[in-house]
Amino acid sequence: MVDRQEDITRAQNERWLTRYYFVRTAFSVAWVVLAFSVGQHFPVTAVALLVVYPAWDALANYIDASRNGGVAENRTQAINVIVSSVATVAVMVALGLNWVLGVFGAWAILSGLLQLATAVRRWKHLGAQWAMILSGGQSALAGAFFLTQSGAPTHSAISRVAGYAAVGAVYFLVSALWLSVGQLRRKALRTS
Repeated sequence: MVDRQEDITRAQNERWLTRYYFVRTAFSVAWVVLAFSVGQHFPVTAVALLVVYPAWDALANYIDASRNGGVAENRTQAINVIVSSVATVAVMVALGLNWVLGVFGAWAILSGLLQLATAVRRWKHLGAQWAMILSGGQSALAGAFFLTQSGAPTHSAISRVAGYAAVGAVYFLVSALWLSVGQLRRKALRTS
């Protein structure tokens, strides 16, 4: 009976995580499309997009942590909520100083390492975390690259951050698809 309950809980967690990763993918794709189109031609839109991106990450991490036992059970995500919230405010301040990429760099390093830690913790119970581990590592490396370009003007920052977001969307999509395939395989085994 305990094994059956663990299987049910795991299946519920995987379904949630699959939907969560698909939502993260959709948001990132929409954000990238806006950044490469409207954000390139309208500075106010670029500014709004740069502020929204870490704010969305804070909200998404909070929702995911809340859905999976709360922020007390998910310390890396709780910290990521704080880091992303601070980054949102810091982006607003940095916009006038042409230091947006520096803020994004510091944020990408911290949030990437926290994402990596979350994925390692989840790996014990859920599949598809290898892509999230790679994503967290890549985020930290991209952050270091952003720091080297920290003085770039805001109008060029949007395209650099959009490239970063596009790669993140791919990782979320791979994770969602990987979880989906695993769920379909288990379902096929149960019905055969």
